[in-house]
Amino acid sequence: MKLSFTSVILLLLLSTTPNAWGKTVSGNLTMEVDLSAHDPGKEAQLWVPYPTSNKYQAITNIRISGDFDASAVYTDRVFQTPMLYAHWGKNAKSRKLSFALSASREEIIRGNLPEKEGPWNPSDFAIYLAATRLGPVDGEVKKLADKIVAGKSTVLEKAKAVYDWTVENTYRDPDTLGCGVGDVYRLLKNPGGKCADISSIYVAIARAAGVPSREIFGIRMGKEPVEDITTWQHCWAQFYLPGYGWVSIDPADVRKMMLVENLKISDSKTVAYRKYFWGSVDPYRIKLSEGRDLILNPAQAGQPVNYLMYPFAQVGSRTLDWLDPATFKYTIKYQQF
Repeated sequence: MKLSFTSVILLLLLSTTPNAWGKTVSGNLTMEVDLSAHDPGKEAQLWVPYPTSNKYQAITNIRISGDFDASAVYTDRVFQTPMLYAHWGKNAKSRKLSFALSASREEIIRGNLPEKEGPWNPSDFAIYLAATRLGPVDGEVKKLADKIVAGKSTVLEKAKAVYDWTVENTYRDPDTLGCGVGDVYRLLKNPGGKCADISSIYVAIARAAGVPSREIFGIRMGKEPVEDITTWQHCWAQFYLPGYGWVSIDPADVRKMMLVENLKISDSKTVAYRKYFWGSVDPYRIKLSEGRDLILNPAQAGQPVNYLMYPFAQVGSRTLDWLDPATFKYTIKYQQF
């Protein structure tokens, strides 16, 4: 059964079940990468996010081809994030790779989340309570977190308070490059950015408040039969609710819809979007990866990678600008089926 977004919102408001299945979106994605023109005579390496199936998405029919001399699928050691790796030697005259797959994604319409918290041990979620290079959990972030969750005692209450604060105190800045880098130090002074920025604000504050949280890095699927989705990467957030599991939230998409539709925080449509993205997940997104400050596998040259949402390439020791696909020379196409 296919539902309009208005129908989804109505079902959400009436739902009393833990989760209700909504719309399904399916299609083929094809990434084409050509590193041939970059620094001839040097070895080249490419790492690409490698999506896998989970409860809400099915990844099938994977096809990989190219003129690389070696390729494999690896994971990093900390987050076990899968990545496709390809290598070209110094004498390679051409460096091309094609990565295609079929994806099917379910929309999840959240029902009521349990208010009674199940038993949990914070040490089991240490990685999701820790600071990252750009996401501190002490100092000003901790002070702000304590203020936001004052009087809240459960994980759910704290997670919701941080979500409400994030929606009300950030804004979408359309001039931000890509999805943003998620530099929480900067964002505390000027809380404008795109999805990775707004999600990172949520995660840093939630972690500082003792709520296990993480960013999810993905890409949006199209709504037309064929679309170029090269720059359609998207980041949202999740928090862990003891006794329930990971709950997806997307304050960044609330702020995006407010900008696109010129909405105020008090408008009824904003209220609906705000409620929808508190736990619900639309079907037009594929999870690619998670984790910040990644050491790729094989390890890249230089500092840890902030996140793996775009293809990442190095020619010699030089990292190509993944936010400039025209110069990097890669495309991602989507086709419905």
